Amino acid sequence: MSYSMWIILTASLVGLSCGLIGVFLILRKQAMMADGISHTVLLGIVLAYMVTQEVSGPAMLIGGIFAGILTAFLVQTLSSLKVRHDASLGIVFTSLFAIGVILISTSVGNVHLDVKHALMGEITFIPFTTMDLPLIGSIPKATALLLLVLLVVIFFIVAFYKEWKITSFDAALAASLGIPVIFFHYLFMTLVSVTTVASFDAVGAILVVAMLITPAAAAYLWTDKLIVMLFLSGGFGVLSAIIGYWIATWLDTSISGSMALATGCIFFVTFLLSPKHGLVSRWVRPAELREEQEA
Repeated sequence: MSYSMWIILTASLVGLSCGLIGVFLILRKQAMMADGISHTVLLGIVLAYMVTQEVSGPAMLIGGIFAGILTAFLVQTLSSLKVRHDASLGIVFTSLFAIGVILISTSVGNVHLDVKHALMGEITFIPFTTMDLPLIGSIPKATALLLLVLLVVIFFIVAFYKEWKITSFDAALAASLGIPVIFFHYLFMTLVSVTTVASFDAVGAILVVAMLITPAAAAYLWTDKLIVMLFLSGGFGVLSAIIGYWIATWLDTSISGSMALATGCIFFVTFLLSPKHGLVSRWVRPAELREEQEA
Protein backbone atom coordinates (compact mmCIF):
# COMPACT_ATOMS: atom_id res chain seq x y z
CA MET A 1 0.00 0.00 0.00
CA SER A 2 1.29 3.48 -0.84
CA TYR A 3 2.45 6.10 1.65
CA SER A 4 -0.65 8.25 1.00
CA MET A 5 -3.06 5.37 1.42
CA TRP A 6 -1.66 4.49 4.85
CA ILE A 7 -2.17 8.08 5.98
CA ILE A 8 -5.74 8.15 4.65
CA LEU A 9 -6.52 4.72 6.15
CA THR A 10 -5.15 5.73 9.56
CA ALA A 11 -7.08 9.00 9.58
CA SER A 12 -10.22 7.16 8.42
CA LEU A 13 -9.93 4.78 11.38
CA VAL A 14 -9.71 7.83 13.65
CA GLY A 15 -12.77 9.34 11.94
CA LEU A 16 -14.76 6.13 12.24
CA SER A 17 -13.93 5.46 15.90
CA CYS A 18 -14.39 9.08 16.97
CA GLY A 19 -17.54 9.39 14.88
CA LEU A 20 -19.19 6.46 16.66
CA ILE A 21 -18.17 7.64 20.14
CA GLY A 22 -19.08 11.24 19.29
CA VAL A 23 -22.74 10.37 18.73
CA PHE A 24 -23.14 9.47 22.39
CA LEU A 25 -21.20 12.56 23.46
CA ILE A 26 -23.67 14.71 21.51
CA LEU A 27 -26.73 12.86 22.82
CA ARG A 28 -25.46 13.11 26.41
CA LYS A 29 -24.77 16.84 25.91
CA GLN A 30 -21.13 16.27 26.84
CA ALA A 31 -19.49 17.36 23.59
CA MET A 32 -16.90 19.55 25.29
CA MET A 33 -15.83 16.62 27.46
CA ALA A 34 -14.06 15.46 24.30
CA ASP A 35 -12.05 18.68 24.27
CA GLY A 36 -11.20 18.26 27.94
CA ILE A 37 -10.09 14.64 27.71
CA SER A 38 -8.15 15.21 24.48
CA HIS A 39 -6.04 17.75 26.38
CA THR A 40 -5.77 16.06 29.77
CA VAL A 41 -4.51 12.78 28.27
CA LEU A 42 -1.25 14.69 27.77
CA LEU A 43 -0.73 14.49 31.53
CA GLY A 44 -1.31 10.74 31.50
CA ILE A 45 1.10 10.26 28.60
CA VAL A 46 3.79 12.35 30.31
CA LEU A 47 3.40 10.43 33.58
CA ALA A 48 3.57 7.13 31.69
CA TYR A 49 6.78 8.29 29.98
CA MET A 50 8.32 9.32 33.29
CA VAL A 51 7.73 5.78 34.60
CA THR A 52 8.63 3.73 31.49
CA GLN A 53 10.78 6.12 29.40
CA GLU A 54 8.63 5.23 26.36
CA VAL A 55 6.22 7.45 24.40
CA SER A 56 4.30 4.56 22.86
CA GLY A 57 2.93 1.17 23.80
CA PRO A 58 0.59 -0.07 26.55
CA ALA A 59 1.98 2.32 29.18
CA MET A 60 0.94 5.36 27.13
CA LEU A 61 -2.54 3.90 26.68
CA ILE A 62 -2.90 3.15 30.38
CA GLY A 63 -1.65 6.62 31.32
CA GLY A 64 -4.09 8.29 28.95
CA ILE A 65 -7.00 6.19 30.23
CA PHE A 66 -6.08 7.13 33.80
CA ALA A 67 -6.05 10.83 32.87
CA GLY A 68 -9.39 10.56 31.07
CA ILE A 69 -11.11 8.81 33.96
CA LEU A 70 -9.55 11.30 36.41
CA THR A 71 -10.95 14.13 34.30
CA ALA A 72 -14.44 12.62 34.30
CA PHE A 73 -14.27 11.96 38.07
CA LEU A 74 -13.11 15.48 38.95
CA VAL A 75 -15.71 17.11 36.68
CA GLN A 76 -18.45 14.93 38.19
CA THR A 77 -17.24 15.75 41.72
CA LEU A 78 -17.17 19.51 41.12
CA SER A 79 -20.61 19.34 39.48
CA SER A 80 -21.99 17.52 42.53
CA LEU A 81 -20.67 20.41 44.66
CA LYS A 82 -22.93 22.83 42.75
CA VAL A 83 -20.25 24.10 40.37
CA ARG A 84 -21.68 24.49 36.85
CA HIS A 85 -20.74 21.60 34.56
CA ASP A 86 -19.10 23.83 31.94
CA ALA A 87 -17.13 25.66 34.64
CA SER A 88 -16.08 22.33 36.19
CA LEU A 89 -14.82 21.08 32.84
CA GLY A 90 -12.92 24.31 32.19
CA ILE A 91 -11.25 24.21 35.60
CA VAL A 92 -10.26 20.55 35.40
CA PHE A 93 -9.00 20.29 31.84
CA THR A 94 -6.99 23.53 31.88
CA SER A 95 -5.40 22.60 35.22
CA LEU A 96 -4.46 19.04 34.22
CA PHE A 97 -3.26 20.14 30.77
CA ALA A 98 -1.13 22.85 32.38
CA ILE A 99 0.44 20.28 34.71
CA GLY A 100 1.27 18.13 31.67
CA VAL A 101 2.87 21.09 29.88
CA ILE A 102 4.94 21.96 32.96
CA LEU A 103 6.12 18.36 33.34
CA ILE A 104 7.16 18.28 29.67
CA SER A 105 9.18 21.46 30.16
CA THR A 106 10.81 20.49 33.46
CA SER A 107 10.94 16.71 33.80
CA VAL A 108 10.76 14.98 30.42
CA GLY A 109 13.87 16.50 28.89
CA ASN A 110 15.11 15.83 25.37
CA VAL A 111 12.46 13.48 24.01
CA HIS A 112 10.09 13.57 21.03
CA LEU A 113 7.17 14.85 23.07
CA ASP A 114 6.17 18.50 23.00
CA VAL A 115 3.07 20.69 23.03
CA LYS A 116 3.06 21.20 19.24
CA HIS A 117 3.27 17.45 18.73
CA ALA A 118 0.42 16.99 21.20
CA LEU A 119 -1.83 19.49 19.39
CA MET A 120 -1.09 18.67 15.74
CA GLY A 121 0.18 15.07 15.82
CA GLU A 122 2.63 13.49 13.39
CA ILE A 123 0.40 11.73 10.88
CA THR A 124 2.94 12.22 8.05
CA PHE A 125 5.36 9.88 9.86
CA ILE A 126 2.81 7.10 10.44
CA PRO A 127 3.96 4.85 7.54
CA PHE A 128 7.58 4.76 8.75
CA THR A 129 7.00 2.95 12.07
CA THR A 130 5.73 -0.51 11.20
CA MET A 131 5.12 -3.93 12.70
CA ASP A 132 4.51 -7.39 11.19
CA LEU A 133 1.14 -9.08 11.68
CA PRO A 134 0.30 -12.69 10.73
CA LEU A 135 -1.52 -13.00 7.39
CA ILE A 136 -1.36 -9.22 6.90
CA GLY A 137 2.34 -8.43 6.79
CA SER A 138 3.93 -5.08 7.52
CA ILE A 139 1.54 -2.42 8.81
CA PRO A 140 2.09 0.91 10.61
CA LYS A 141 1.85 0.51 14.39
CA ALA A 142 -0.58 3.42 14.71
CA THR A 143 -2.88 1.88 12.10
CA ALA A 144 -2.87 -1.48 13.89
CA LEU A 145 -3.62 0.19 17.24
CA LEU A 146 -6.44 2.27 15.79
CA LEU A 147 -7.94 -0.80 14.10
CA LEU A 148 -7.92 -2.61 17.44
CA VAL A 149 -9.54 0.39 19.16
CA LEU A 150 -12.23 0.53 16.47
CA LEU A 151 -13.05 -3.14 17.05
CA VAL A 152 -13.24 -2.52 20.82
CA VAL A 153 -15.54 0.48 20.31
CA ILE A 154 -17.83 -1.47 17.96
CA PHE A 155 -17.92 -4.42 20.38
CA PHE A 156 -19.02 -2.30 23.35
CA ILE A 157 -21.57 -0.34 21.30
CA VAL A 158 -23.15 -3.55 19.96
CA ALA A 159 -22.94 -5.45 23.26
CA PHE A 160 -24.59 -2.67 25.30
CA TYR A 161 -26.58 -0.90 22.58
CA LYS A 162 -29.83 -0.86 24.61
CA GLU A 163 -28.05 0.46 27.72
CA TRP A 164 -26.21 3.19 25.79
CA LYS A 165 -29.46 4.25 24.16
CA ILE A 166 -31.45 4.50 27.39
CA THR A 167 -28.70 6.13 29.49
CA SER A 168 -28.00 8.67 26.74
CA PHE A 169 -31.61 9.77 26.29
CA ASP A 170 -32.98 9.42 29.84
CA ALA A 171 -30.59 8.58 32.70
CA ALA A 172 -33.42 8.72 35.27
CA LEU A 173 -35.43 6.11 33.35
CA ALA A 174 -32.33 3.95 33.02
CA ALA A 175 -31.77 4.08 36.78
CA SER A 176 -35.41 3.18 37.45
CA LEU A 177 -34.99 0.12 35.20
CA GLY A 178 -32.01 -1.05 37.24
CA ILE A 179 -29.32 -0.07 34.74
CA PRO A 180 -26.12 0.99 36.55
CA VAL A 181 -25.91 4.52 35.16
CA ILE A 182 -22.69 5.47 36.99
CA PHE A 183 -20.95 2.31 35.74
CA PHE A 184 -21.91 3.06 32.14
CA HIS A 185 -20.87 6.69 32.57
CA TYR A 186 -17.33 5.71 33.53
CA LEU A 187 -17.23 2.88 30.99
CA PHE A 188 -18.13 5.42 28.33
CA MET A 189 -15.48 7.85 29.56
CA THR A 190 -12.98 4.99 29.39
CA LEU A 191 -13.93 4.37 25.74
CA VAL A 192 -13.54 8.10 25.04
CA SER A 193 -10.12 8.04 26.70
CA VAL A 194 -8.97 4.92 24.82
CA THR A 195 -10.08 6.37 21.49
CA THR A 196 -8.46 9.71 22.26
CA VAL A 197 -5.13 8.25 23.38
CA ALA A 198 -4.92 5.90 20.41
CA SER A 199 -5.53 8.83 18.06
CA PHE A 200 -3.45 11.34 20.00
CA ASP A 201 0.05 10.48 18.77
CA ALA A 202 -1.07 10.08 15.17
CA VAL A 203 -3.29 13.10 14.58
CA GLY A 204 -3.04 15.34 17.65
CA ALA A 205 -5.64 16.89 19.95
CA ILE A 206 -7.15 19.29 17.41
CA LEU A 207 -8.22 16.60 14.95
CA VAL A 208 -9.38 14.28 17.75
CA VAL A 209 -11.74 16.98 19.05
CA ALA A 210 -12.95 17.76 15.52
CA MET A 211 -13.62 14.08 14.75
CA LEU A 212 -15.36 13.45 18.08
CA ILE A 213 -17.76 16.37 17.83
CA THR A 214 -18.35 17.62 14.30
CA PRO A 215 -19.32 14.45 12.35
CA ALA A 216 -21.73 13.47 15.13
CA ALA A 217 -23.21 16.97 15.21
CA ALA A 218 -23.71 16.81 11.44
CA ALA A 219 -25.33 13.37 11.68
CA TYR A 220 -27.66 14.67 14.40
CA LEU A 221 -29.10 17.17 11.90
CA TRP A 222 -29.90 14.42 9.37
CA THR A 223 -31.82 11.89 11.45
CA ASP A 224 -33.55 11.18 14.75
CA LYS A 225 -32.74 7.42 14.66
CA LEU A 226 -29.71 6.37 16.70
CA ILE A 227 -28.56 3.54 14.42
CA VAL A 228 -28.71 5.80 11.35
CA MET A 229 -26.90 8.53 13.27
CA LEU A 230 -24.07 6.12 14.10
CA PHE A 231 -23.60 5.11 10.46
CA LEU A 232 -23.78 8.71 9.25
CA SER A 233 -21.34 9.99 11.87
CA GLY A 234 -18.79 7.28 11.12
CA GLY A 235 -19.20 7.92 7.39
CA PHE A 236 -18.73 11.67 7.83
CA GLY A 237 -15.55 10.97 9.81
CA VAL A 238 -14.10 8.84 7.01
CA LEU A 239 -15.18 11.36 4.36
CA SER A 240 -13.49 14.15 6.35
CA ALA A 241 -10.24 12.18 6.37
CA ILE A 242 -10.33 11.70 2.59
CA ILE A 243 -11.34 15.28 1.75
CA GLY A 244 -8.88 16.68 4.31
CA TYR A 245 -5.95 14.79 2.80
CA TRP A 246 -6.88 16.09 -0.65
CA ILE A 247 -7.03 19.67 0.71
CA ALA A 248 -3.65 19.27 2.43
CA THR A 249 -2.08 17.94 -0.78
CA TRP A 250 -3.63 20.72 -2.85
CA LEU A 251 -2.57 23.55 -0.51
CA ASP A 252 0.65 21.89 0.75
CA THR A 253 -0.34 22.43 4.37
CA SER A 254 -1.02 20.54 7.63
CA ILE A 255 -2.80 17.24 7.06
CA SER A 256 -4.43 17.14 10.50
CA GLY A 257 -5.51 20.77 10.22
CA SER A 258 -6.99 20.15 6.77
CA MET A 259 -8.94 17.14 8.01
CA ALA A 260 -10.31 19.20 10.89
CA LEU A 261 -11.32 21.86 8.35
CA ALA A 262 -13.05 19.17 6.27
CA THR A 263 -15.22 18.19 9.26
CA GLY A 264 -16.32 21.82 9.52
CA CYS A 265 -17.10 21.97 5.79
CA ILE A 266 -19.25 18.84 6.01
CA PHE A 267 -21.12 20.27 8.98
CA PHE A 268 -21.67 23.57 7.12
CA VAL A 269 -23.15 21.73 4.11
CA THR A 270 -25.33 19.70 6.47
CA PHE A 271 -26.44 22.83 8.32
CA LEU A 272 -27.58 24.27 5.00
CA LEU A 273 -29.07 21.23 3.27
CA SER A 274 -30.27 18.65 5.80
CA PRO A 275 -33.94 17.92 5.02
CA LYS A 276 -35.37 18.43 8.51
CA HIS A 277 -33.12 20.88 10.35
CA GLY A 278 -31.24 22.53 7.48
CA LEU A 279 -31.34 26.28 6.96
CA VAL A 280 -32.62 25.96 3.39
CA SER A 281 -35.44 23.60 4.40
CA ARG A 282 -36.47 26.04 7.13
CA TRP A 283 -36.76 28.78 4.51
CA VAL A 284 -38.57 26.59 1.99
CA ARG A 285 -41.07 25.04 4.42
CA PRO A 286 -42.79 28.30 5.50
CA ALA A 287 -43.02 29.36 1.84
CA GLU A 288 -44.72 26.07 0.95
CA LEU A 289 -47.14 26.49 3.86
CA ARG A 290 -48.03 29.98 2.74
CA GLU A 291 -48.67 28.73 -0.81
CA GLU A 292 -50.93 25.97 0.54
CA GLN A 293 -52.85 28.46 2.69
CA GLU A 294 -53.28 30.86 -0.22
CA ALA A 295 -54.49 28.03 -2.45
